[in-house]
Amino acid sequence: MDLFDHAREQQIEKEAPLAARMRPRTLDEFIGQEHIIGPGRLLRRAIQADQLSSVIFYGPPGTGKTTLARIIANTTHAHFIALNAVLSGVKDIREAIEVARDKRGMFGQKTILFIDEVHRFNKAQQDALLPHVENGTVILIGATTENPYFEVNKALVSRSRIFQLRSLAEDDLRAVARQTLADKERGYGQLKVNLTDEALDHLVNVANGDARAVLNALELAVETTPPDAYGIINLTMEVAEESIQRRAVLYDKDGDAHFDTISAFIKSLRGSDVDAALYWLAKMVYAGEDPRFIFRRMIIFAGEDVGLADPNALRVTIAAAQAYDYVGLPEGRFHLAEACLYLATAPKSNSTFAFFDALAAVEQEREADVPDHLRDANRDAEGLGHGQGYLYPHAYRDHWVAQQYLPEALQGRVFYQPGDQGYEAEIRQQVSRRREEQLAAMLEAEESLAGQVEAAGKGPAAQNRWLQRTLSNVGQQLGRIRDRVFALAKVERHDLLLDLNAGTGLLTWEAVRRAPVGGVWALAGNPQTAAALEQQARNLENLEQPVILTGAVTELPQLIAASVGQADSLSYDILIGRNVFTQLADKPAAAQVIAHLLKPGGRLVLAEIVPHHTPRLHQLVDLSGLPAELAARVQTAEETIYSNPNDPMLNWDTPDLGAVFEATGLAKIEITIETLTSELAIGAEQLERWFGLTTGPGRRPTFAQHLLGAVSETTSAAQGVVWLNQAELAELRRLFERQLLGQVVPWPSTVAYLLAHKA
Repeated sequence: MDLFDHAREQQIEKEAPLAARMRPRTLDEFIGQEHIIGPGRLLRRAIQADQLSSVIFYGPPGTGKTTLARIIANTTHAHFIALNAVLSGVKDIREAIEVARDKRGMFGQKTILFIDEVHRFNKAQQDALLPHVENGTVILIGATTENPYFEVNKALVSRSRIFQLRSLAEDDLRAVARQTLADKERGYGQLKVNLTDEALDHLVNVANGDARAVLNALELAVETTPPDAYGIINLTMEVAEESIQRRAVLYDKDGDAHFDTISAFIKSLRGSDVDAALYWLAKMVYAGEDPRFIFRRMIIFAGEDVGLADPNALRVTIAAAQAYDYVGLPEGRFHLAEACLYLATAPKSNSTFAFFDALAAVEQEREADVPDHLRDANRDAEGLGHGQGYLYPHAYRDHWVAQQYLPEALQGRVFYQPGDQGYEAEIRQQVSRRREEQLAAMLEAEESLAGQVEAAGKGPAAQNRWLQRTLSNVGQQLGRIRDRVFALAKVERHDLLLDLNAGTGLLTWEAVRRAPVGGVWALAGNPQTAAALEQQARNLENLEQPVILTGAVTELPQLIAASVGQADSLSYDILIGRNVFTQLADKPAAAQVIAHLLKPGGRLVLAEIVPHHTPRLHQLVDLSGLPAELAARVQTAEETIYSNPNDPMLNWDTPDLGAVFEATGLAKIEITIETLTSELAIGAEQLERWFGLTTGPGRRPTFAQHLLGAVSETTSAAQGVVWLNQAELAELRRLFERQLLGQVVPWPSTVAYLLAHKA
């Protein structure tokens, strides 16, 4: 570049639009998008450490996609190449790749290739880029306003991390405007500009989350408003209204906003939210969506989501669509609104999905023959007996009679489940009664056929499969607890999470899947647990791996501060945990630490098994075989286990869990209780765990040690208890062996789910 080129670039930069001049140059200048570049977030850590892998920034216009790429260019040691997909082709890509190879070969320097509007590249152009992204020749940064999962090559998407940028909040837009008015180098800091609060509110409101729109309007207002006698440029409400007059609605009829908006409309109808449905309908009409497309979706909805709960819904919607075709716009909007209101207020049923269950049966089951009595009797009734035995329903009362209609292999299968809303509620009882009669008729016929019951799936093989399913439902229960925790947590992709008790990683790995571009931290209680988690984490890419801490809950502020290298601890969007409080001795202190780690608006979700409600072992057997006095002492001795105020596992109940967090100032605390029942197989190993007299270091005393009074701690509840002797304990063990050995018993557990918010 010669002196003239440099001067020309400086002149271009000086004359650039305000939005271009005010583009932030560092992360500290960047406003908004805290969910992806806030302290401790994955993207911020990657940029600061100069360890960025291929990424795609996706979001509405004016949210900072290109700006983030420019900030990366300013902070990285890698060579930076920028292309615009609208203006570039395969030739430009090849030239960029050659430069990248030279930089890598001669200087060992990485190359970042930024492609703006990456979705504009056609398939051939994207395919030309793919191998070089895959082998690491370039690190790709793509920017797009379209959903990359639809508009970008799947192979490129799979090799990149997607960061979704959101429309800027109103406070962010105000900060952008004030920053511009104060900047003397690139903004209007050298001028005397008086922007009234009312005018700023108007600019921010109409800009609809787009920083570029605010800056463009501000530039127009400043440049076209003459100063007053004192040299002050007064930007009043009138000036603001002239500078930005109509809200820009993000709506591309062929793109992501189109599908997102119609999805929001349908889901609002499904949720019977009349106001939301009208809002999304109005947004589509305002943006110029074809009303026929909206009617098509409402006609589908009438069959899929209203169905037989209100058979009139389909008629009303089709009539409204026909009326629109006859009337057109603008009056046709009345018919759009009428169909929308009817569907939103109609009772709902998705029972028509029964068809797809039947379709799956056809696809998966062995081909079944039509029963003889249902076959066509017009051709071969005499020769093959087709149609014989068919009962003509109109010849019977209520025009119905019980008989076999399904093929033999599908007898008893149920596809349709009537809902409990509207018209279906009226026919539900009728359908159920007829099914019961149909089933009775089928079973009565089977009993007269030799071998039919055995062929239906009973016998040793079926029993073994049943036993296997019964004994494996602990995993299903853990899955249920995990799913309920995340249903309460409402995790978003960009959330920063902390698992307060990582354990086996049940919640941690699910958090990694649900918050792929936010960040996941996990607390392991000991080095062994941390090592196991780290070993599993090695299967993930570096940026996907959770940050694993080792220590106690009360040590978290120090552990986090040491990890991020700063005195202040991070604040998290969501804290989750399973059985965090089970072994904690000082629960109030731990609760204070947990509450402090939540950011304002953050959520805490815990799933705690309440050991106080654990089944008592003496309830599993019939103690009447023991002397009455001994049976009473067994019950009393076992109850003392759950009355020890010094035992942190057992000295609390569900109300205590809520009280300890209320004391921290957390708000909207909700606790729900669920009882989960597993099947416990009682073998010799399990009995030994209960009745053994030796335990390893750090292990809790056994049931037998408690009954013998061998536990060192004594409480007021244990005073006066006559403990068992060795002979009595042996007699009790024999009773357990006689009644339980080889049995499978139900084992209920009480789980308390806590949801709390930080104001």
